[in-house]
Amino acid sequence: MGSGRFQPFDSVLIANRGEIVARVARTARQLGLRCVGVHSDADRGAPHLQACDQVVSLGGERPADSYLDIAKLLHAAGQSGAQAVHPGYGFLSENADFAQAVIDAGLVWIGPAPSAMRAMGDKANARERMQRAGVPVLPGTSASLDLKALHSQAKGLGWPIMVKAAAGGGGRGMRLVTEPDELPAALASAQAEAQAAFGDGRLLLERALIEPRHVEVQILADAHGHVLHLGERDCSVQRRHQKLIEEAPSPRVDAALRRRMGGAAIRVAQSAGQAGYCGAGTVEFLLNAQGEFWFMEMNTRLQVEHPVTECLTGLDLVAWQFRVARGEPLSLDQDELLARFESSGHALEVRLCAEDPAQSHLPQAGRLQRWQAPEGVRVDAALHSGQTISPFYDSMLGKLIAHGTDRDDARQRMMRALSQTVCLGLPTNRVLLAQVLAHPVFEAGAAHTGFLADEAQALQPVPDVRLQALAALTLAVAPHGWQTAQEPLWHASHRLERQVVIQSGEARQSWHLVGHAQDWQVSLGEQTWHLSNWQVLDAQVVSACIDGQPVVAQWVRAGDAFWMQSGLSQCEGEDVSLQPSSRHAAVADGTVSAPLHGRVVRVEVALGDQVQAGDVLLVLEAMKMEHRLCAPRAGQVTQLTVGVGQQVAARHIVAHIQA
Repeated sequence: MGSGRFQPFDSVLIANRGEIVARVARTARQLGLRCVGVHSDADRGAPHLQACDQVVSLGGERPADSYLDIAKLLHAAGQSGAQAVHPGYGFLSENADFAQAVIDAGLVWIGPAPSAMRAMGDKANARERMQRAGVPVLPGTSASLDLKALHSQAKGLGWPIMVKAAAGGGGRGMRLVTEPDELPAALASAQAEAQAAFGDGRLLLERALIEPRHVEVQILADAHGHVLHLGERDCSVQRRHQKLIEEAPSPRVDAALRRRMGGAAIRVAQSAGQAGYCGAGTVEFLLNAQGEFWFMEMNTRLQVEHPVTECLTGLDLVAWQFRVARGEPLSLDQDELLARFESSGHALEVRLCAEDPAQSHLPQAGRLQRWQAPEGVRVDAALHSGQTISPFYDSMLGKLIAHGTDRDDARQRMMRALSQTVCLGLPTNRVLLAQVLAHPVFEAGAAHTGFLADEAQALQPVPDVRLQALAALTLAVAPHGWQTAQEPLWHASHRLERQVVIQSGEARQSWHLVGHAQDWQVSLGEQTWHLSNWQVLDAQVVSACIDGQPVVAQWVRAGDAFWMQSGLSQCEGEDVSLQPSSRHAAVADGTVSAPLHGRVVRVEVALGDQVQAGDVLLVLEAMKMEHRLCAPRAGQVTQLTVGVGQQVAARHIVAHIQA
């Protein structure tokens, strides 16, 4: 690791952001290290900076102008006097050029040698290394920029096929192709995404498995030739190749298979470069129902999901990263580690993300009006109420980690934690995560990588109309703030009548309320609920008995917008009672607006072009993903308001198609 000569260090620059910085800094400070944080202009004042002893501004907003700018990061290290650099996970954590630049600057790199990163970072080269090391790999091609050549080579692989970015990771530049006629579009799309994400458009093809499990093995290696594996994690619950729930141990891995996969993971690490592997890493495998597994990739860094391994082994993996960077040997025994892993119950991690279930879980930016972490579980997050969630970075807000005596105990603990988590102000996947944990397939330990896609309809959010009724009453009784509750209306005994109109997504609801003080009949169409004992418990909590059932809800209002949550039920919308109906009238069929804040990376049409319904008009890049905006109907492009490179806000009208 590093330059080959282990240097002492007492300060570290953490070249990352968000919960990653908070996590690394927590351990670093326990080890007596001074922590230096960095931030972009978009992250000025962000909560993760409070975990650091010193903070340096990188400027810029986009990752390319801040957290991915090697020169700026090295300047920050020099300016702050940092003696080591920890890359965290994501951004430049697997960038061998960054690692080499850190070493060339005379600093200690907290990670594997650049040669090992290069050996495993290129998927095509890694496949060849694995074949030589006797690790099973799926049939595939070499990496290429030539899409026609790849299309021709696909015929010899059979279907389905996985398209992969050669330099990629984290699901970027990956496409599953089930039919030959889908391949050209998948290749073009994957190459564009890979070029944008990694600056490298090379792709490779690999035979895809049907309904495999995604199982990865954590490894730890020192500079003295010792390599250990720390058991496996099951990461099969994922969407668009992005993991959402991880657990250890895997429900489908027994002790014998664990040792086989662990042995293969050690061989992978030992084959990674002439200098050998040193540091933490993860070897990812695909596993079928028969217990056969194939190498997928190696991540030469710490993973987002490392806490579940820490729960079962009792190790602090970040601490061990620092120790091996100082040249310390691994003072751990493989058999003892496995015995501890297998006797320490079960651990689950869920990734809480800002995404809208009503818009195919598109990432969302905006203001986090209220954040309250749950008790009884580990929370890795760097959040506070009032924080702006930027469109420039990925959508993950934080992680919850539950450790139980067995899998069901861990699952129940996590569902309780999700019901206690208050995250209001923008849409999240909180309810979806709880739905997955309660789903019979997940409960049985049978989820595979296609599980979320297969169950998409069953996992749609179900509106809680009772909670919506409570929100309507709260809007009606306190329309301008909580001071209204102290006005004479609050104490009036005479009968009152109110009308509240709420816009929620595309739905528009007109609520009718009749009552007085704390006792109301609330109606929506022909449905009526009796709400009694309505009261404000504090500025952000309301309660009532709804048809005799007590309900306590968290409540936030910002202007006309509101959010309400009670356990795993939630609703949100906008009070449009006093606004002209034309403002929220449905947009004409031919109007196309941005579903989220993002940057235009491609425009596929020009004014006057004729298009068919479903044709791609333009592509937005937001929160590390590409989003295609398509024509809602056939017709002519009569309006086009954006160009390549332009930042657009959510709901901004970008085009119009005239029938």
